[in-house]
Amino acid sequence: MPKTIKKIGVLTSGGDSPGMNAAIRSVVRTCAYHKIDCVGIYRGYQGMIEGDFKEMNARSVNNIVNKGGTILKSARSKEFMTPEGRKKAYENLVKAGIDSLVIIGGDGSFTGAEIFNSEYGFQVMGIPGTIDNDIFGTSHTLGYDTALNTVVEVIDKIRDTASSHNRLFLVEVMGRDAGHIALNAGIGAGAEEILIPEEDLGLDRLLDSLKKSKASGKSSSIVVIAEGDKIGKNVFELKDYIEENLPEYDVRVSVLGHMQRGGSPSCYDRVLASRLGVKAVESILDGKSNYMVGIINDKVALTPLELAIKGKSEIDRELLRVSEIMST
Repeated sequence: MPKTIKKIGVLTSGGDSPGMNAAIRSVVRTCAYHKIDCVGIYRGYQGMIEGDFKEMNARSVNNIVNKGGTILKSARSKEFMTPEGRKKAYENLVKAGIDSLVIIGGDGSFTGAEIFNSEYGFQVMGIPGTIDNDIFGTSHTLGYDTALNTVVEVIDKIRDTASSHNRLFLVEVMGRDAGHIALNAGIGAGAEEILIPEEDLGLDRLLDSLKKSKASGKSSSIVVIAEGDKIGKNVFELKDYIEENLPEYDVRVSVLGHMQRGGSPSCYDRVLASRLGVKAVESILDGKSNYMVGIINDKVALTPLELAIKGKSEIDRELLRVSEIMST
């Protein structure tokens, strides 16, 4: 028989992403629905160490489903990486009567949860919140869809300028280890080339592609680059290389940076967050622990945290072929 759960803590950790607030709202209201107390833990694991807790009820999360960022704030905690820090966190949880945790974050946050579970047997459940969509066990992470929409909207505006001045724009998007944003946004925005960590296009092939674009009559081009792409040391060195070898191009760089994290979450992310929050709480009530709640084939599914952390999200090979055809 699962132990009786009386109070669930919820926190957000690591980089913020649109949809985190919607997930917090879902966790809090699912707890209220099942008549379970819920506590918000501010500033992630650091707030757990410092006992920065606040009781939450269904009314505490009014009007946040549409807001970006996280009302619980987020932080990275070096202290939680130490046994002493985790001991403080555990003692604060016990003192507050919290007997299980929902962690909304990425693989670093899940690693902390897994270690905490192994040391103290504390019941934990993860919800994937990262715009990079680089976590195994879910087709979509919270914030990914919103980030795609933001990037496409920005590239559409950049294209207006590129077309007006016959320029080549190198647009760098987030994706240190995975090219999901670059690939999907690049196709959606009609980019001429897409550079991602999973595929080594190579400098020579990139130059050949740009030459063909010019020869085919294209007067302007957009190249979308994931920040983790290895074709150059950085996007500015790539700009210099292109200008040296293709002087006919007037090259500009646009690094989209943290604007991709912000903004009101899309409808998809709001619905996804609501579904995952309900599943996370009800899985805890069913006695499950050390899992991540994700979405696979549009069905909510549980993946062991260890697999979510160590597994690798795969790039869609069909989309790579589509991008190649579309750049013709």
